Amino acid sequence: MIASRIASVAIVIGAVAWVASGQEVITRILGEPTAAVAAAPEPAPAVSAEENLFSVAVQRVSVEDHARAITLSGFTRADRRADAVTRAQGVVVELPVRRGDRVENGDVIAVLSDEARESNVLQARARLEQREAEYEAKSRLIENGTLPVLDRVELEANLKAAEAALAQAQAERDRGVVRAPIAGIVDAVPAELGQALQVGDPIAEIIALDPMLVVVEVAERQLGGVAVGDPATVRLVTGQTAEGAVRFVSNRASEGTRTYRVEIGIDNDDGAIADGVTAEATLRLAAVPSARIPRSALTFSSEGALGVRLVDEEDRVGFAPVTLVEDGRETIWVAGLSDGARIIVQGQDFVVEGQRVAPVPFAVAARR
Repeated sequence: MIASRIASVAIVIGAVAWVASGQEVITRILGEPTAAVAAAPEPAPAVSAEENLFSVAVQRVSVEDHARAITLSGFTRADRRADAVTRAQGVVVELPVRRGDRVENGDVIAVLSDEARESNVLQARARLEQREAEYEAKSRLIENGTLPVLDRVELEANLKAAEAALAQAQAERDRGVVRAPIAGIVDAVPAELGQALQVGDPIAEIIALDPMLVVVEVAERQLGGVAVGDPATVRLVTGQTAEGAVRFVSNRASEGTRTYRVEIGIDNDDGAIADGVTAEATLRLAAVPSARIPRSALTFSSEGALGVRLVDEEDRVGFAPVTLVEDGRETIWVAGLSDGARIIVQGQDFVVEGQRVAPVPFAVAARR
């Protein structure tokens, strides 16, 4: 029993000695562990927050007085138009004008039948001659004392009444001749030769084409920038262009559209521009301090306000609300920015207010 215990202990001691001798042999074969193996790998240095800023493209803006331009649709309209109408009744015996004829103020448009108007003139003239003869004869008698002085008053009254009757008869005769009320183009002739007309019936419609008016409607929010005398450029649907100026700005809004009538006068000496042609008028409004920025720079704040994001002196993002002054295809003019402000033109939708960023000039960013 004792012998078996002694044998077990000897076996364990021998196994331990054998394992220890094997480790020593391995160490002699492989040698000491190298520093690269023995040493634990050092952690990579942490990247600083300064080196991990989001890059945005910025552009400095310049604020200047900009004359806004608006383009409005409208139509041409003759500056003046008037109807030549009869002032007496009668039959049309002469009608020397046709549509398209150019007439001057006072030209004869039509002649009506006499209707005894000339005979009334002759009668009134004869009565006047009688009164004049009576006045001369009785005046001599008054001077001789044959007639009282008070008879001179009656003689003068009779003479003036005869003169008034002749003037009235001549005016009635002249009403039988219809004349052009204005200079212009005869646009319509509704009367015909031989037609019997009453007082006030139209004979011809005349329109004055020089100057020509361009009538447009302006919205109430733009009304404050339009004034009489402002220059305007007009383009007609026919391809014609002309320069003009605002002649009239209405102070009363249209009931249906709440817009205001604006009339622009343009020269039309040769009558090449017709009445009623569709036109576009570009008006230059009052100058407003504004900055020109790329259209893509516009964005919305977290509250939904329209504006641009910008970078301050500490490279932190801010927001500036703007108002649109003039719209363009690629660039726009806005008001509300300070001169020299750095606005974000690329990357503005990926940053928030208060965030620190790495601003890059837009020209440099575009070359990358």
